[in-house]
Amino acid sequence: MDKRPIGIFDSGVGGLTVVKQVMKVMPHENIVYFGDTARLPYGSKSKEAVTKFSKQNVRFLLTKEVKAIIVACNTASSNSLEELQQTFAVPIFGVVEAGVGEALCSTQNKKIGVIGTAGTVRSGAYEKMICRQDETIQVFSKACPLFVPLAEEGWTENEVARLAAEKYLEDFMKEGVDALVLGCTHYPLLKRCIGGVVGEGVKLVDPAKATAKQVKLFLQEKSLLNLAEDTGESTFYLSDYTDMFYSICQKALKQGYMPEIIDIEKF
Repeated sequence: MDKRPIGIFDSGVGGLTVVKQVMKVMPHENIVYFGDTARLPYGSKSKEAVTKFSKQNVRFLLTKEVKAIIVACNTASSNSLEELQQTFAVPIFGVVEAGVGEALCSTQNKKIGVIGTAGTVRSGAYEKMICRQDETIQVFSKACPLFVPLAEEGWTENEVARLAAEKYLEDFMKEGVDALVLGCTHYPLLKRCIGGVVGEGVKLVDPAKATAKQVKLFLQEKSLLNLAEDTGESTFYLSDYTDMFYSICQKALKQGYMPEIIDIEKF
């Protein structure tokens, strides 16, 4: 048994959707979350900048003696995961691989859509990994940059969100995709809106669920699960204060938490 916490980082507060899934799959695990709210969004940054930020985030989490780290940010997972795994000894998991596996299981007609930040789409990480496993699958990708500020603002089900979703997703409907990967941690916050636009015939794939299951399996195999009967404790850190943290906590985790602000540049 290992009571050390699981570390999770994201470019902002969208990664709270990953925290939600980890809590659901591993309710006894302690969690340390860091949201880099001072430097978001990562999606418009260069690969070099995202990697630099990600290394600082990992170094901070290591000060909390974490036993594993989840890179909740799709942009960082797409651009920096391999370098992080080569640089640090702690087990580090991204969200892309798990999301790909879920998408492959979800499609019937072999037409998969991927939506994400500009950085995630530009990396081609989802397409490369999907086609590597099944080259007969067609992958259609599109950056949806407005979804992040909409989620951060809490505008997840209003008319503005619906109009943006209709505009972004119209091409996927024309192509007839039957699985759509929500390739950004913020996007599950708009799941009801997105689902209403694409319809029930399209399976929405949330990589966070598959990632939480993947991490649990790894911890089981390595005898690192926290076997305590008590519910795990969660602590939250941000690089800058944002009013949206509390509201998204309430939406994703069904309760509020008080984050501590840290200077990530020290790491």
